[in-house]
Amino acid sequence: MAPIAAKILLLSVMFLLNNLIVSSAALFTECASIGEEESNSFYEDGDVVLGGIFPLHYNRVSSLPTYASKPEPGSHKYFSARALRWMQTMTFAIREINQRSDLLPALRLGFHIRDSCNDVPVSLKASLLLVNGQPGPPAIRNVSLEAVGEHSGKGDLISLGFRSPVLGCADVTRSPSPVIIGDASSGVSMALLRSLGPFQIPLVSYFASCSCLSEQTEFPMFMRTMPSDAFQVRALARLVSHFGWTWVGVIGLESDYARFAIQLFLQESSLYGVCAAYVHLYPVVLSQQPLDELLDIIQGSSSKVIINFNSESEVQSIMRAIRQRNITGIQWIASEAWATAKSLWEEFGDLLSGTLGFGIRRAEVIPGLKQHLSRLRPSNIQDSSFLTELWEETLNCRLNGSVNTHSHMVNHLDRKPCSGIEDLNDVYSAFSDVSQLRVSYNVYKAVYLVAHALQKMSDCEAGQGPFVNGTCGNPQSLEPWQLFHYMKNTKFSILGEKVDFDRNGDPIASYDLMNWRREQDGSLRLLKVGFYDASLSPELSLVVNDSAIHWPVGQQAVRSVCSESCPPGKRVARRKGKPVCCFDCVTCAEGEVSNNTDSLDCTRCPEDMWPNDMRNLCLPKHVEFLSYKEPMGIVLCTGSVLGTSSSLLVLAMFYKHRATPVVRANNMELSFFLLLFLATCFLIGLLFIGEPSDWLCRIRYPAFGISFALCISCLLAKTVVVLMAFRATLPGSGVMKWFGPNQQRASVLLCTLVQGLICISWLLTYPPFTNSNTGYLRNTIIIECATGSECYIIIFKPEKNSKKNIMRK
Repeated sequence: MAPIAAKILLLSVMFLLNNLIVSSAALFTECASIGEEESNSFYEDGDVVLGGIFPLHYNRVSSLPTYASKPEPGSHKYFSARALRWMQTMTFAIREINQRSDLLPALRLGFHIRDSCNDVPVSLKASLLLVNGQPGPPAIRNVSLEAVGEHSGKGDLISLGFRSPVLGCADVTRSPSPVIIGDASSGVSMALLRSLGPFQIPLVSYFASCSCLSEQTEFPMFMRTMPSDAFQVRALARLVSHFGWTWVGVIGLESDYARFAIQLFLQESSLYGVCAAYVHLYPVVLSQQPLDELLDIIQGSSSKVIINFNSESEVQSIMRAIRQRNITGIQWIASEAWATAKSLWEEFGDLLSGTLGFGIRRAEVIPGLKQHLSRLRPSNIQDSSFLTELWEETLNCRLNGSVNTHSHMVNHLDRKPCSGIEDLNDVYSAFSDVSQLRVSYNVYKAVYLVAHALQKMSDCEAGQGPFVNGTCGNPQSLEPWQLFHYMKNTKFSILGEKVDFDRNGDPIASYDLMNWRREQDGSLRLLKVGFYDASLSPELSLVVNDSAIHWPVGQQAVRSVCSESCPPGKRVARRKGKPVCCFDCVTCAEGEVSNNTDSLDCTRCPEDMWPNDMRNLCLPKHVEFLSYKEPMGIVLCTGSVLGTSSSLLVLAMFYKHRATPVVRANNMELSFFLLLFLATCFLIGLLFIGEPSDWLCRIRYPAFGISFALCISCLLAKTVVVLMAFRATLPGSGVMKWFGPNQQRASVLLCTLVQGLICISWLLTYPPFTNSNTGYLRNTIIIECATGSECYIIIFKPEKNSKKNIMRK
């Protein structure tokens, strides 16, 4: 049985291999385009055909597939006349270049432009059609399965060459595009880059601003004429800081663009003390539930400033819901994606009046563009469903034989027929409005970027090229990766502006600060009230004309803070578990001041100063000393004078009656000394009144001590004499001979000498000095004489492992 089973298995394998070979042969001898033919596009042939992707439609109507039949193409609610202007700017720039003799004289540029519908699946399909071209009838062609590319000397693949993924077709009716200009959305651009990456097709975006696209390791074939969000975020952080808004709400669509922008904004704004009251990302499909969640957050927050990172289609849905809730008084800060979207004004002008936002640099005029846009007539737009749709949507009529298949607010079949005399110039349309050429200018620069790169490639001399062995790129047989190399190293000037790119393929950022203002006729005026230039120093990069700004409410900017600023005299006390912008204001402690708003700490005043009542300024302390003008000084001065006068009066009386027995019996000489020294003591008391000084301090204490010692010595001598006089009454006593006048004088001098020696040693070692006493009264300096005779005792306090010397007073 085993040989039979082996034979059956071998026959089965041979049968399968035969079928595989037959199928492979059929694959390479017949070519077929899978899927419906896509006819809605703009195409003009040329030596090099530039691809373009623009969001001519947006806000897709979602539907759940039944899987019972093939899904129908999705429909979209809105048509973007502004995006159609961008597209027409691309065709205008290409035709302008073709008419120039100084730029690409030997090459003719073409274009192939498709609608992205601001939808990833639609954009992917459109981009693949662009890079493949549109295949013609089936035919047999020799096909090589080898990878096309160049190798370095080390054997590594340097770059994969461009070949249409549709193989085996004899010709194509539309040439493949080696470069794509698009898309407007960052998310869509990221999807295109990941899909086209293996084929190394360059993508030049005119409106994708996500900073994530600057990552060259992930998106090596990407360039843009739109500044990166990293610069816009810095400008927004500086703006909210300029107006003192420290408590702002941040919302955005659940997309890479909003996520990266919000993350960068939170990091940058924290450097300026700005906090996010809330950060909310809502889904792409804004049903009623996520809208209610968003509005509940807005209404429940104390923040009056909201930064909105999304596109105009999402803004429309949010504004409709805000109108239903009757939410007013909000200062909207627009991201560059909708900062200049005039289409929002007609329906939401009352809610968006006063909006601020940074718009990308605009061109004052692109010569010839307005004429190019105004040439549309019914006779020359019937071949394009896009132009037909613009005509019918703007003029609200239906062309005869219309090729428009889209229905938006009303069914186009229900419109009245066009008379043929309508003119787009008779009504306002975002398509023909060239007053704000911002994104259109970016498209214009993107086309010229490719043209100048092709010119550099054409000017390259063999042997001096940038590729292996000095080879140059060939515009007639274009490899996209070679074109991208020239694009990365291209610098040019256009309309007076120098266009340059950094190593990430990003241009130098420059924004205009736009303010939404209502004119007297109700129309929108986008007024430039400042600018941000990233090439300038940080302190000069932002310029704002505050007086020119129109605000949503009142004549000045709204207040949007979590906590009011702490005035001078108080400090910030953080609230536990709250953002740093939420705090309480605490009065500075005694002896401390803060002279700045929102001080984190209070500073202590110097010893000779004291805070004022507001505790925002240190003032010199009040100086006090015993003055003659004070009541106590007057009393002491009066007492001293009376004491001196009384002593001198008694001395005079004693002197006058010195011969009387009473005076003579009272030890006349010592009494005279006592009265004289007592008068001196009263006079020396005057030295203790008035502002002290070092010399006065050194005089008052020794003088009083010596004079007081003289008085005490005299009293002591008189007391001893009296005592000895009673003892001398005994018969035979000779004591009084030791207490005669000379001995009395000697005792007084001896006692005074002791006091004098003490005073002299005191003056030589620790003399008195003037001292400003600030410890007794905290807001007063008491000027006094410090005795200077304190002694310090060293006490040894034993501890467990060591001994410390503690100096105590």
